[in-house]
Amino acid sequence: MAKYILKRLIAMVITLWFIVTLTFFLMHSIPGSPFNEERATSEAVQENLEKFYQLDQPLIVQYGNYLKSVVTFDFGPSIKKSSQTVNEMLGRGFPISFELGIVTLIVAVISGITLGVIAALRHNGFIDYLAMTIAVLGISIPNFVLATMLIQQLAVNLPIFPVATWSSSMHMVLPTLALATGPMAIIARLTRSSMLEVLTQDYIRTAKAKGLSPVKIIFKHALRNALLPVVTILGSLAASILTGTFVIEKIFAIPGMGKYFVESINQRDYPVIMGTTVFYSSILIIMLFLVDIAYGILDPRIKLHKKEGI
Repeated sequence: MAKYILKRLIAMVITLWFIVTLTFFLMHSIPGSPFNEERATSEAVQENLEKFYQLDQPLIVQYGNYLKSVVTFDFGPSIKKSSQTVNEMLGRGFPISFELGIVTLIVAVISGITLGVIAALRHNGFIDYLAMTIAVLGISIPNFVLATMLIQQLAVNLPIFPVATWSSSMHMVLPTLALATGPMAIIARLTRSSMLEVLTQDYIRTAKAKGLSPVKIIFKHALRNALLPVVTILGSLAASILTGTFVIEKIFAIPGMGKYFVESINQRDYPVIMGTTVFYSSILIIMLFLVDIAYGILDPRIKLHKKEGI
């Protein structure tokens, strides 16, 4: 177990290094400077700014300096907002983005599993068809389109929910629905197909023959094994939810990391771009690692030490 975790940690570090390196060189491959759009400043001032932010140094030197900042997790000041550091922006924006992301993930998992189980137990019935229709619609409609529809129907036509800022639980409803619908649909379809397969297994027939209650059969025997494929995709779903918050935050004017990330790309604010990239990449890599561990816990047949030879 310890050896497996050590190997995974090494793989996580290598993956993060690759992401940081790729983002750094892609970002610097764009012609020009972050100060090119500042017409009011003279060329001498722009040169001084580039020197202050070490943008006048050779690219390999900038890369080395940035690797040091990644290791120490100190990304320095923002280029466009010099009075603020990237760490301060992360500390201010990430808790809001994380809150939105974690609530969305909980809603998507609970509603998706519930919908999938009900559809499987009512296979080929009205509830099954209705649940799968909802799932198809959830997958088909992009979250930014759904967000505008929700705003129009539930905030403009029917002024039930507020649509801007992030000051109460009511502000969480519409963005959470917009983000959770797609992942919920994926989880529902996967849970349904997995449950249908599990319910035909011999050990389920044996449990029924022993006279176990339907509730115990479903939750103790069937659902636990049916959730394995769902756990497998949770890492990628969490990634899509976290990155999807950027667009939704912009639509609902939520002061999370999406605001800083979108602005930093438009303004070529290198420290903010790199800081948010490293931060989110670290979180997603850790999530994938935790999913692997959870997969082994859910299915005792999977022994982590066997993976060491892979």
